[in-house]
Amino acid sequence: MRNAFIFHGTGGFPEENWFPWLKQKLETNGFNVIIPRFPTPENQTPETWFHVFKQYEKIYSPDTILIGHSLGGSFLLRVLEKIPIQIKAAYLVATPIGIPPIKNWLSDLPFNGHPFEWKTIRSRAEKFTVFHSDNDPYVGLENGKELAKQLGVKLTFIPNAGHFNAKASYTSFEALYEKITEP
Repeated sequence: MRNAFIFHGTGGFPEENWFPWLKQKLETNGFNVIIPRFPTPENQTPETWFHVFKQYEKIYSPDTILIGHSLGGSFLLRVLEKIPIQIKAAYLVATPIGIPPIKNWLSDLPFNGHPFEWKTIRSRAEKFTVFHSDNDPYVGLENGKELAKQLGVKLTFIPNAGHFNAKASYTSFEALYEKITEP
């Protein structure tokens, strides 16, 4: 069975935004979908998030896909740096990588305040997709542009999508689902 992980961001939780919708859609397609609940915003550090993720490491395999929203995308990048397994794909949505403006700059700093190991990250997934919008009130577009550049992929730009959250009417995310299920 293929495993899919969805990582929420700062102040997030598994039952918000498009996460339940995507979970149901992927499960219908034979995925085992896990949406860990990370401590946030209190005790939000890479160490505490890795502590939560540790319980799933035994099912983290070459058939795994990772999906990260906002700070969950930053964590996704740190997972790829740390765990020496090449996975199927990584999908990054509105991911901050340390380029202002970032609304939650201070709380995100432990995740993206030091350089990413791009060469290692690129070697740990067969495929990358980066989504970003031009009117994201939390994470500036330059983050998406630079992330796509560092990963060697074209930015999947969706105008007027905000932060791809429920506040921006993202309780479903067809474009992401299509990217995951395309051959």
